[in-house]
Amino acid sequence: MKLEDQILVNRFGQGLIAIDQLTPGFRLLELMTKKKFLNELLFLIMQSKPEEGDIEPAIIKSDLKSTFTPCVLLKRGVANHNLEKIINLPEYELTKAFVLLLNLFKVAYERRFIDEKDNPHKWWYWDLSDHEKLEKIMVSEGRRV
Repeated sequence: MKLEDQILVNRFGQGLIAIDQLTPGFRLLELMTKKKFLNELLFLIMQSKPEEGDIEPAIIKSDLKSTFTPCVLLKRGVANHNLEKIINLPEYELTKAFVLLLNLFKVAYERRFIDEKDNPHKWWYWDLSDHEKLEKIMVSEGRRV
């Protein structure tokens, strides 16, 4: 996942941007790029240490029907093998999977953010509304702002 995309996902986790700022770009991706992006999102989710209790809030926040396939699969648990089933759904299910997984990420991330906020070794828990911190991230990763 590109650094810019990681920043966007983490800004979503912090409630700084709405999901509709992420979904249009995802819809435009080619199938293999969608799958790669979802796999990288799965890494971010696991890094945030989701819990079984995050499932229902994630489904509710996603505004998806709980009977949609990605939601049914998520109800089986947040273990990596269950989440992999979601990212391997057919293409017509991937936008729903993306929305659901972003919301699972957000629920888990919000909990971790409280404990890790401003950890100097984990930029993804810095205040990403602060332009100076965004510049520091880009510079530290060898990018120009």
